[in-house]
Amino acid sequence: MPPESVIPTTSQATPNRFAGGLALFYATLFGLIGTHLPFFPVWLKAVGIDSSWIGIITAVPAVTRFTVLPIVTGLAEKRQSLRGAMILTAFTVALGFFAIATQHQPLLVFVAYVVTACMWTPMVPLTDAYALRGVARYGLNYGPLRLWGSVAFVLGALVCGLLVDFIAARHLIWVIAATAGLGALASLALQPLANPRTVPSARQRAGGLLRDPGFLALIMAAALIQGSHASYYTFASIGWQTAGLGGLTIAGLWVLGVLAEIVVFAVSPRFTLQPSVLVVIGGLSAVVRWLITAQEPSVTVLCLVQLAHGLTYGLTQVGTMGLLVRHVPAHSMARAQGYLAACSGIISSIAAILSGAVYSSYGPGVYYGMAGMALAGAVTMWLARHRAADYPHNSG
Repeated sequence: MPPESVIPTTSQATPNRFAGGLALFYATLFGLIGTHLPFFPVWLKAVGIDSSWIGIITAVPAVTRFTVLPIVTGLAEKRQSLRGAMILTAFTVALGFFAIATQHQPLLVFVAYVVTACMWTPMVPLTDAYALRGVARYGLNYGPLRLWGSVAFVLGALVCGLLVDFIAARHLIWVIAATAGLGALASLALQPLANPRTVPSARQRAGGLLRDPGFLALIMAAALIQGSHASYYTFASIGWQTAGLGGLTIAGLWVLGVLAEIVVFAVSPRFTLQPSVLVVIGGLSAVVRWLITAQEPSVTVLCLVQLAHGLTYGLTQVGTMGLLVRHVPAHSMARAQGYLAACSGIISSIAAILSGAVYSSYGPGVYYGMAGMALAGAVTMWLARHRAADYPHNSG
């Protein structure tokens, strides 16, 4: 991954090219997630892999998030080449999914998927770190760039869902692989960014972030609030189906939540509140959302609850990115994103495992625990709001 060259910032065309390339890459990145998340397990089953192996294989990305991911983001930061890391991981992931598509034996699929996941899970934190560097340099807004990822997630899931009716399930992997291939090509449109010219101080060197109470509070608060969605992601569709809702209604509820998220990203440049306050609002909104969800509300109320996804996920994400771009020096952004992703992965994994045990005994009562997590995140952010204020690194 060669170091990135310095480019002039005088022309308006430069930030426009940066924004366009990044928006396209976000779209392909989350489009891949949208095709993979619902349909990869379907393909595994279609090629004859049994349930025990499916469980093992699909657990791989969760493990790589807090093991391999921080190593990859740290290496990209050390080599000062975010763009190079993004291109390398994008092409590796595309090749990985094409390799997976040719295998039907459980062990071979597992090995190929492990290699692919090791390069795939760092892609979102690397992209967010690259985005925040551009936001700081060109005066752009994160939300309007990130929203294209959410749009592509919805389109990817819908298109793949429609294809299920026209192609055999054992061919779905080629749709996923083709989407990954588009992401690899889109990575070539990413614009180079200048490397930070500042020399890291003792506090800013590797490991310094983990000794920073403000940063630790920031990633813990964000991880708790986002991790409170674990039961929703795992059991929402099951609960709604049990309540008698049809497949189209369930799909509509999911899409409604993502649409609300897109709206929040789109209007985020108009927000005037401090990023820490946005995170607190996102956490408190999650508390209300999960308390209502626990009551097994009607479809009408569920529609309103799903609109709150724009606050519980979208607003929390916007606030978290705003805090990172203010608090973390530019040269440490990739490492910071890696730590955030690792912390979120650990908390989300634990929450998902525990929620499975709770759901089997208490059903929708599991959302009371999720409300507690969100409240803990909101309180953590509120208490640490001054520690998470602007970091005194130079304005460049």
